[in-house]
Amino acid sequence: MNDKNNDSNKQVNNPLHGVRLVDILEKLVDEYGWERLGMKINIRCFNYDPSIKSSLKFLRKTPWARDKVEELYIELIKYTNKAKGL
Repeated sequence: MNDKNNDSNKQVNNPLHGVRLVDILEKLVDEYGWERLGMKINIRCFNYDPSIKSSLKFLRKTPWARDKVEELYIELIKYTNKAKGL
């Protein structure tokens, strides 16, 4: 039972905790659009016939690409919070 409490305490500072990959991707597409997103992270699923479905499939199978998407999302959240004064 103590381990469970420790695990949840570790997640308090994790900006990705509880955020689904589809939500991350939709937020990035809303913010940047597919073209700019493809320029920021040069992967085929963003640059050629992009869709949420194909991108999710690729990102779930490709850890390095998912890491890049998550890093960009964290940067966006930090920038947004800073702009709001949080």
